[in-house]
Amino acid sequence: MSIVNLGVPSASAPGPATVLAPRRPTRRIQVGTVAMGGDAPISVQSMTTTPTSDVNATLQQIAELTAAGCDIVRVAVPTADDAAALAQIAQHSQIPVVADIHFQPRYVFAAIEAGCAGVRVNPGNIRKLDDQVKEIAQAAKDHGTALRIGVNAGSLDPRLYAKYGRATAEAMVESAVWEASLFEEHDFHDFAISVKHNDPVVMVRAYELLSAAGDWPLHLGVTEAGPAFQGTIKSATAFGALLSRGIGDTIRVSLSAPPVEEVKVGIQILQALGLKERKLEIVSCPSCGRAQVDVYTLAERVTAGLEGLDVPLRVAVMGCVVNGPGEAREADLGVASGNGKGQIFVKGEVIKTVPEAQIVETLIEEALRIAETMSPGEGAGPLVTVS
Repeated sequence: MSIVNLGVPSASAPGPATVLAPRRPTRRIQVGTVAMGGDAPISVQSMTTTPTSDVNATLQQIAELTAAGCDIVRVAVPTADDAAALAQIAQHSQIPVVADIHFQPRYVFAAIEAGCAGVRVNPGNIRKLDDQVKEIAQAAKDHGTALRIGVNAGSLDPRLYAKYGRATAEAMVESAVWEASLFEEHDFHDFAISVKHNDPVVMVRAYELLSAAGDWPLHLGVTEAGPAFQGTIKSATAFGALLSRGIGDTIRVSLSAPPVEEVKVGIQILQALGLKERKLEIVSCPSCGRAQVDVYTLAERVTAGLEGLDVPLRVAVMGCVVNGPGEAREADLGVASGNGKGQIFVKGEVIKTVPEAQIVETLIEEALRIAETMSPGEGAGPLVTVS
């Protein structure tokens, strides 16, 4: 039996180096320690759900997001108490903190003074924002603070509602481009732009138009995407349509779910598109009438047992004799199951056959053993297949 070489992928093989389209050239800015735009990696963002004024709870949630792989975190600042808490949060957070400002321009300056890495401003509902652009730009420039012009379909400027009748892609882009021009008039260029809509079709069209209008770094998001399942589908669809064409520099998946779940989904989207180094990936068959084992349970137990593994390990869990052996050989580690037993493959070679009851235990043991010899960026890439 020949052994498949699953080391560094060739130029034609799928993997992190293979992308559907080159990145669209954008201006590079710095959000604290994270570069955005240009050739910088696409970053993943999320937002805390704790009251920002509760410093300990907010920092605890930021720590959880950091552990999950979040690159930038946003915190809401609707009150003076929230603004007063920003300095402690910005100082103790391990990742850059962006203050989310609505309605009160004075909180923009408070966030900048507090040392936040970035500030999101919503031109649709910050009163007299246009009249204070010069002062905001100067303060941000003095403190090295990045901004995001965050246009949202739900809070579009009333004048644009009147002009377009609803929050169309064209209306959102007009708002964003106008605000960008005001900051640029004052020689401030360290900002990204977002034009978020709850309809993926409208959202994709808006970012297409915005991408064609300038070289600003773009923050992608489907706003109010919905519960975890629906929101994941909508976000993956919209992000895939844009990122596959090189549009987008940072992403936030908006889910009615814990923020850590947003980060997990965002990372998986980037990995699936070859835009982020893959870690552990489990590939499993959907099951069918040929399956001779409970593939669903096998896959879930293997996934749970390997949670937190941080190497590019490809694991295949297969449940029948049709595709099982081939898929298992193509992974770093795999099993082809049937007739009450499982053949365990490592690097394309059968190393043992175990009873069905020992498949999960054996796969986890072998995965951990292989992981000890690997480092991030090594191996076949994150693919764990369970069939």
